[in-house]
Amino acid sequence: MLPLVTMKTLLHAKCFWRLAIPGSVRELHKDYRIVPPQNFSNYESMKQEFKLETPEYFNFAKDILDQWTNMEKAGKRPSNPAFWWINGNGEEVRWSFEELGSLSRKFANILTEACALKRGDRVIVILPRIPEWWLANVACLRTGTVLIPGTTQLTQRDILYRLQSSKAKCIITDEVLAPAVDAVASKCENLHSKLIVSQKPKDGWGNLKEMMKQASDNHTCVKTKHDEMMAIYFTSGTSGTPKMTGHTHSSFGLGLSVNGRFWLDLTPSDVIWNTSDTGWAKSAWSSIFSPWIQGACVFAHYLPRFEPTSIFQTLSEFPITVFCSAPTAYRMLIQNDMTSYKFKSLKHCVSAGEPINPEVTEQWRNRTGLDIYEGYGQTETVLICGNFKGMKIKSGSMGKPSPAFDVKILDINGNVLPPGEEGDIGIQVLPNRPLGLFAHYIDNPTKTASTLRGNFYITGDRGYMDEDGYFWFVARSDDIILSSGYRIGPFEVESALIEHPAVAEAAVVSSPDPIRGEVVKAFIVLSHDYKSHDQEQLKKEIQEHVKKITAPYKYPRKVEFIQELPKTISGKIKRNELRKKEWEMI
Repeated sequence: MLPLVTMKTLLHAKCFWRLAIPGSVRELHKDYRIVPPQNFSNYESMKQEFKLETPEYFNFAKDILDQWTNMEKAGKRPSNPAFWWINGNGEEVRWSFEELGSLSRKFANILTEACALKRGDRVIVILPRIPEWWLANVACLRTGTVLIPGTTQLTQRDILYRLQSSKAKCIITDEVLAPAVDAVASKCENLHSKLIVSQKPKDGWGNLKEMMKQASDNHTCVKTKHDEMMAIYFTSGTSGTPKMTGHTHSSFGLGLSVNGRFWLDLTPSDVIWNTSDTGWAKSAWSSIFSPWIQGACVFAHYLPRFEPTSIFQTLSEFPITVFCSAPTAYRMLIQNDMTSYKFKSLKHCVSAGEPINPEVTEQWRNRTGLDIYEGYGQTETVLICGNFKGMKIKSGSMGKPSPAFDVKILDINGNVLPPGEEGDIGIQVLPNRPLGLFAHYIDNPTKTASTLRGNFYITGDRGYMDEDGYFWFVARSDDIILSSGYRIGPFEVESALIEHPAVAEAAVVSSPDPIRGEVVKAFIVLSHDYKSHDQEQLKKEIQEHVKKITAPYKYPRKVEFIQELPKTISGKIKRNELRKKEWEMI
């Protein structure tokens, strides 16, 4: 049973994808099971029945979270916490929706009174996975201030760029990054309030923990229009300077219902653990809006570093029913021994953020008995395509369009292409702009306008749709390799490479060639056991391996072994950097 606006209207993932690679058929895990959907009967009915109405006024804190509080008080919600946090050292926090409401109202009063922030003012929040991060999100909703999250991996230079670009008036961080903020604060004329989460006082900073002890929880939530700016997310910057992506109270607050109800398939009895960094839109997706729309429990682990053993122990010891993580995480997990762990409560696994290789999904299924349901979306959107429960999963496909969008494959002129033809992935936005799409790039109308082609928003990704309506990711538009007349997407080659035991990680880009114009070049990080092998022999072996796995013309004619791949702060491979180096040499 959903509260108020969500009862009838709410129904869900961000930059993700992949492509099919033939693989060997292996014996399934003895406990392999197909878990039926909880919120819908099948994909077709889900698409037909989905309808999302947009009220004139909408605020997620008031219209969703406070309504779940009312449901709790009336005994109409299971005794599941709303929020459950651990730090791995025995500390634990559990909040009901009522407690979340009370604490976030205290935080809201600090923002409006001590920080003198007004509706529409921008607040940068750079915190690790600690409870205060969640409170900051809800407090910004209650006050109508605009949240701008940032990852704790930001450097001093990154922080300066974000403060100056956003014109933020307040920043909230911890004692680790406070010195970096102080070093650049004098260059940020709009910044006038600094809050620190720390046990110790710091000159020039308001101590949030002390202020929370004194703050009143008597606060009236602002009445926000559905199309008011709610949050700004910096993109990960895979192809240039990070852009400021503006989302409204409804684009995520209502739009992400499609993620929560359908892709994550959550109910108030579920406990979802999303391992995403707090600086990215994926945390908004699966650590705030999608779960709480459905009244589910958000589980969080402080986990300052990704440790497979900690992941396994947590999934074994806590009643987590839904696990959401990035493909990189799943790749790391399957490289470890999982035989001594039993994930008794786990029933649904999802992945998003970048393409996931079919080899990874196959190994995860063989070891856990569970499929990984991949989703595709962007910072600019909610779930674009996804694999949903009850659907046949085609290994390598990013599934079918979510109910939120009308997704097509387009040519350069904006014409819809037939099945099997590669083109640009687009979302119809005219005559009726769908919910779940960003408002615009802040202070960048030219970039915003460049995303439109006819009646469609162009994602910047290329793919194709097969005869069954499944979508397949090929590459970012600027990652395509043109060699001897062939168009080659790097992901398919990378997926083939990673199936070889010597390959821990791989990135594929174009490299200049006097005969073919461009050829495929693979940058490979070797697995530990292969670092001492003869590299020339290994190159030949890997090249032959790729020829057998995929079309021979796609094999990497050039191979370079490197210690690590260049990546964005969010962990996505910066192919543009590798490609630039290749072409600068001519």
